[in-house]
Formats: sequence, C-alpha cells, structure tokens
Amino acid sequence: RSRRTAPRRRRTRSHCRSGEMFPRRLQASVRKFGTTSSSPLSWQPTGKPQQTLASGVEKSGVGLHSGASTTVRLLPAMAGEGRYFSPGPGRPRIPATVDHVVESPLCTTLRRGAARVLTVEHLLSALEASGVDNARLEIDGGDEVPILDGSAREWVEAIEEAGLCAAKDHNGNEIAKLATLIHEPMYVWRDDSFVAAFPQRKTKITYGISFPQVPAIGCRWFSCFPMDDLVYAEEIGPSRTFCIYEEIESLRNAGLIRGGSIENAIVCSGTTGWQNPPLRFHDEPCRHKILDLIGDISLLSENGNQGLPIGHLIAYKAGHALHAKFARHLKDLMMKLEPEMQPSVLKQLSA
Repeated sequence: RSRRTAPRRRRTRSHCRSGEMFPRRLQASVRKFGTTSSSPLSWQPTGKPQQTLASGVEKSGVGLHSGASTTVRLLPAMAGEGRYFSPGPGRPRIPATVDHVVESPLCTTLRRGAARVLTVEHLLSALEASGVDNARLEIDGGDEVPILDGSAREWVEAIEEAGLCAAKDHNGNEIAKLATLIHEPMYVWRDDSFVAAFPQRKTKITYGISFPQVPAIGCRWFSCFPMDDLVYAEEIGPSRTFCIYEEIESLRNAGLIRGGSIENAIVCSGTTGWQNPPLRFHDEPCRHKILDLIGDISLLSENGNQGLPIGHLIAYKAGHALHAKFARHLKDLMMKLEPEMQPSVLKQLSA
C-alpha cells in the first residue's frame, strides 16, 4: 500500500485586514473578469485516476452535539462509487453529496429517508483533501461522526495509516478523475456574508471571519495556495473548531454541543480571551473555517470525481448553510452542461 513520504513544506500565506461589505465590492470584482467559456464551468480531466483507501481503518470518539460515543470505519470502495455513509443494517447508504444535505444548526447533516449522519464536515474535508475519492464510511453507536480533537488531524493520520491506491471498477479498470473548472465569477450571499468563486488555474481558498464582539478573534483573513494534501495536512487539518464562551449555555439549552469540551474545541471569551490556550496557529479559527468549507464543498463530488472546483474560492462570514447553498448553485450549473460535457462522456474520452 502506498504512503506519503514527501516532506511537508510550509507553502501558505496568511494576512489580516478589515472586512469589506458585500455585495458592492464583490460585484465590482465580478465586472473585472471576462467570460472565457460559453458555460460558467466545465468538467476537466485531472490527469489522475480515482483513488481509494488501500486498507480499512477506524476511529472512535464522542459526537459534538449528541454526546454519544460512536465508531467510524473508513473502508475501500470501487471506482465510481464515490464516498458514502453506511449507517447500519437495514438502513440505506447515504451518498456524501449535496443532494442529501438537510438543514441543521452548527454542523452539516446528510439524510436519506429515515437514516441520517450528523457532523460529517471534518471527515469529508480530510477525505477530499487527501485524495480519497471513493470510500465506504460505516458508523456504529449513533448517527454522529465523532468530533475527535475538534480538527481533521486524526482523520488525516488515519488516512495516512490506511494508505491510498488507485480505485478499480467492477471490471478491474481504473477510472479517470474529473474536476470542475470555473470559467467565470459566481457567488451566493446573505446580508454581508458570501461564498464566491473566480477563475484560477489551481485551487486556491481564501476565507475571512469577523467577530468584533470577541477581540481575541477579531477580523482575520487566511489564504491557501495551492490547496493540496501537504498544505492541508500541515496548515488546515490541525485547526480546531471554536466557540464563544458567552454562547455555551444557550447552545446547550438548545440541545447542542452536549459532547463539547475544552478537549475538542478552543473556547474564546469576549472579555477574557482564550480559555484553553495555546492555539495551534495564531489565526486558528480562520483556518478552521477553510477546513469546514472544504468538507462542505466536497459534497459536490459524485461518482468518485473531485469535489473542490479548480478556481479561487473566497468566503466571508459564511457558515455551513451558505457553503451548502453555494454547492447547490454549482450543482445546478453542472446539470445544465451540454450532454457531451457530462462526466460519463468525458470519462470515456480521458480513459
């Protein structure tokens, strides 16, 4: 089985600046770009085969919101199957796609019929960034993916332990991996929050957050380029989820974060600052938002193709709901592509 042995190098750049109001500034940026295609996006071969895990691996822990102890097994899957959850005997598999996202507070939830899986974003983020295109994800003990230490680091380590290999279909053949290429600017927004994408030759992600009521967090921006598995493992995956100390009581009264603790989240007060230092990065909350965005946008992946589009993704003060709205917007555009530009046809041409 294959393992990554290349040294990990620091290749990211972060900066802090004041937030800008949307949509006026973003619309001005949109007008600067010309359309380079008759379609706003297209499918493009990555030059790589679809991958899966070389062996199985499992992790156990407590669910952030349910407080239940669960175990998730990451298992190999055939090329073209994509990533999907198997929540237990007698329940249907739940494809990890945007079509199965349902609204839920403070996490991303997938549902199919009566079966559901909560808080999938950190696991899916690690799988997408690590190049695990096809995987069977079994969950026992409950319906929530364990939060572990609040980051994706343990998932990345589990994937490295299992190793990666080229996935084969039922005929023993490899399948070419495709990705969505952004040709023109597009965005979704709500109030002063937005998620946008601009043409770029490689995937780049920029995220801005603004917490004026919590000076220790404040307004920060972080940008990752290129977004690959090495950058993710060092600069994004270890960043932990965060919460505001003054909001904890109300969240628990609402039945949320029952499994939350200082062992799986970094907590910040508006008056006294960080309650459980040290941080892994000075801008850890901003980096964690990129982690969440990758997990949510990975839900664009279908049939083992890449979820993250090739382009510059920019988000500001967004959350899981807006991430999902953007993913649905891209999915709608994909469905409007001409028949000859659909993945099934391109797969044959690039094989």
